[in-house]
Amino acid sequence: MQQIFNDMIKQDVKPFLSRHGFTKKSLTFSKRTESLVYIINFQKSSGNSADNVMFYVNCGIYAAELAQLQSGKIATEPKEAECHFRARIREIAVSAPDRFAITSDTNGDDLSETLLNGLTEVLHFFDTKTSARSIADYYIAGPYLHLGEESFHLLLQAKDTIAAGQYLRALREKYGSEARWTIFEKKYKMIFDQYGVNFDS
Repeated sequence: MQQIFNDMIKQDVKPFLSRHGFTKKSLTFSKRTESLVYIINFQKSSGNSADNVMFYVNCGIYAAELAQLQSGKIATEPKEAECHFRARIREIAVSAPDRFAITSDTNGDDLSETLLNGLTEVLHFFDTKTSARSIADYYIAGPYLHLGEESFHLLLQAKDTIAAGQYLRALREKYGSEARWTIFEKKYKMIFDQYGVNFDS
């Protein structure tokens, strides 16, 4: 089963992703632009055996601009776990399973087709994320707390106070009743104050 997995990565996945500008290092494929790094990582399950190989496909986008806002440090070789956007393939490609499995009953051609179809959807999704702001907009639309501080910095740096206010109100409506909200609200107010923008609390 392990050989089937290795062959699939070598014969199907690597050529497919290489055609789209990705390079391979171990089980991680990455593609760089001027400001972003796109990552597709194959993670084998810890419970694998000779008769059963299970694996996940993790997708990520690392943005130098967001890293600069977070810590002032930019990773030269970011790992999937360091990405600012992170998702399993199923979260992007609804036709793909959350976890792939290779057993004695697995049809290798069907498995490869399902995987490559899912990766095609991932690449289309990646094509819509071309900047730090587009990544932030994904979480702003949620609205999600993830990247909240960085998103407010991006919005207020761009003097987009209307969008910042809308995001703040959406977060407050979604999370305002939770005990942890006061912690986030204090952080957000400090950011608004930093840019001299009124924080309507």
